[in-house]
Amino acid sequence: MKRPARVRALFASAVVAVSVFVAVTVPVRLGLDLRGGTQIVLETRSTPTTEADEEATDRTLEVLRGRIDALGVAEPGIVRSGDDRIIVELPGVQDPRRAAEVLGRTAQLSVHPVLGPGTARQEGERVLPDESGERLRLGGASLTGRDVEGAEALFDQQGGAGWHVTVDFEDDDGWARLTGAAACRPAGDPQRRVAIVLDDRIISSPQVDPSVACGAGITGGSTRITGSFSAEEAGELALLVHGGALPVPVETVEQRTVGPTLGAEAIEASAWAAVAGTSLTAVFVVAVYRLLGVLATLALLCHGLISYAALAALGATLTLPGLAGFVLAVGMAVDANVLVFERAREEYGVRGRPSGRSALTAGFRGAFSAIADSGVTTLIAAALLFVLASGPVKGFGVTLGIGVLASMISALVITRVLAEFAVARRWVHRRPGITGLASAGRVRAYLTRRDPRLMRRPRRWLAVSAVVLVVAGAGIVVRGPNVGVEFTGGRLIEYSTGTAVAPDRARAALADAGFPQAVVQSSGENRLTVRTGELTDAQAVEVADAIGGAGGGAEKVRDELIGPSLGDELRRNALIALGLALGAQLLYLAARFRWVFGAGAVGALAHDVIVLTGVFAWLGRPVDGVFLAALLTVIGYSVNDSVVVFDRIRELWRKDGGAPLDRVTDRAILQTVPRTVNTGIGVVLILAALALLGGDSLTDFALALLIGVAVGTYSSVLTASPLAIALDAYAGDGRRRGRGGSGRATSGTGERPGRAGATGRGK
Repeated sequence: MKRPARVRALFASAVVAVSVFVAVTVPVRLGLDLRGGTQIVLETRSTPTTEADEEATDRTLEVLRGRIDALGVAEPGIVRSGDDRIIVELPGVQDPRRAAEVLGRTAQLSVHPVLGPGTARQEGERVLPDESGERLRLGGASLTGRDVEGAEALFDQQGGAGWHVTVDFEDDDGWARLTGAAACRPAGDPQRRVAIVLDDRIISSPQVDPSVACGAGITGGSTRITGSFSAEEAGELALLVHGGALPVPVETVEQRTVGPTLGAEAIEASAWAAVAGTSLTAVFVVAVYRLLGVLATLALLCHGLISYAALAALGATLTLPGLAGFVLAVGMAVDANVLVFERAREEYGVRGRPSGRSALTAGFRGAFSAIADSGVTTLIAAALLFVLASGPVKGFGVTLGIGVLASMISALVITRVLAEFAVARRWVHRRPGITGLASAGRVRAYLTRRDPRLMRRPRRWLAVSAVVLVVAGAGIVVRGPNVGVEFTGGRLIEYSTGTAVAPDRARAALADAGFPQAVVQSSGENRLTVRTGELTDAQAVEVADAIGGAGGGAEKVRDELIGPSLGDELRRNALIALGLALGAQLLYLAARFRWVFGAGAVGALAHDVIVLTGVFAWLGRPVDGVFLAALLTVIGYSVNDSVVVFDRIRELWRKDGGAPLDRVTDRAILQTVPRTVNTGIGVVLILAALALLGGDSLTDFALALLIGVAVGTYSSVLTASPLAIALDAYAGDGRRRGRGGSGRATSGTGERPGRAGATGRGK
């Protein structure tokens, strides 16, 4: 074994060994959409006296951490996101109403002297209703929450007063002065009362006991807040008072709740989809590539192991879209292996390599640039998802990026080590057919016999693409995209009903309950999804009652609340992500190839975006964050196909720089179609399993990818290439006119595109 081969073998062994160790010892953290629970995103708000900057948000986070610990939630998570947002994860909490109230309350505790009933007369006075509704005029705060030493909920068994909260103040003298001044008023006088205010609401305004002497006050710095408290209410009040005041107010801008049953179903469904999709893909790869297909299947298993270990080692959270990305990455790993094997077949059969090993070596060398370019373009999409997306979709970006890197390791290192070892065996060398390299494949043989001239009239393909574009775009104009709550703001609640309920019946029940604008859709067997504008928790209860009445009971399995400000931001980020994706692909392809190829590929990408969005508009499917993840993935996939064709064009130009571009493109397409077909079949098998077995939560995601793969495969060959030819002809005409020439320039005249392609630099 030569030294490079030994290095690859050692590296592959080390990577697999480390991955096994990490996978066994480090558990992967599951997102709340898989294990069940509630995620609340809070946004700090500035006040006239305090700016909601990074420092204020950090202080708020620490106060919230104390409140969460007191709630008794197992393994909670709380992190700052940006300068003014805090993400709180509460596993197992299915009713987020109480948690949101506790977390969102500013808990601005203050104690005031009562100046009498009526309205404010001087600056600095406040008027608030007491427990019975009587409006009291209050003076400035004598004590605040910062003066609180402790608070405890107690039950008065002897006095029969029920639950109350005892508050201890650090400032003994301040409490004594306040109560001593109130004691100077006669019994029954409103000014003998002391008002305890929490969040601009008088929660208790007791009279100072007649036994307290004027000026002496209550010593010891302790008081008791009484009222008709339940045990839960008293405990919550003690928690808020003792936890301290938030430095700045907070507002809930996003809230997601997933039931544990839905999470368990999602994991099971995704696991079955992964097993079925990977098995079908493995059978297909083995059937096409025989021994090399078996070795590629082993490399795919290593790919899954490496991806899982990397996810665990990075401490990343595995979400439901992340699981889909994990499964999809297997299909992309197949693409890298197919690129190598098809190139090796071509080297063995067409160019007459003397052995399978030399053909493999040439195949890996020839496919490297296409694999690298495809990986970079997909990583661009994954990076944009990670930076600009939020929630579970961000997890999809993480797993997709990890999967791309793992696919490059598995295809370029592990597959190569296994394949080179196998083809070097004597019994394999004597039976070249067993390797799968000796056969050119049915697709390649058919194309070789027919030799179609696809690019003879490229404008015909552009006309076909234009027709498809108009039909799909009409869906966006006529019906309009069904923009999800994530981009518009509002509330989306999914219910599991006792009996099957038609959406029209549920819609009528909601209209009778006072929600005529609610959008109701069936999301599976005995499941309904209700989408509305902003709802209070009380209104959400009314919605649940209406659905339960129509469906023989209703259990909430998912609840998502998106504030309007966050919806605007997410929608803006989605448009920015699409714009950056197209711009980044153009810049990268222009740098790697010529500008006409970059423009052709980006034109095809814009075609794919409009067509996929239009199809979803015609179907009425939601356009949300998961759709954005699918759309950016389709962009990466489409660019992969374009890169493979353009890479072959560049290689052919190096050998024949004077050939016309349309003829070179024809040859490049015909040589790469076998890879396109085999990769497409492998990816479709994965996505079909995801669509059929992945559960309702992933149906739209898989559907978008299936449509996108079909459209992207077509456009990358029959839209990007004709557009590049048309742009090159236009640029050639311009160059000839600029030199005073006349007539039509061919691809091999003027500034030769072949020379630019030969160096790999655009101009």
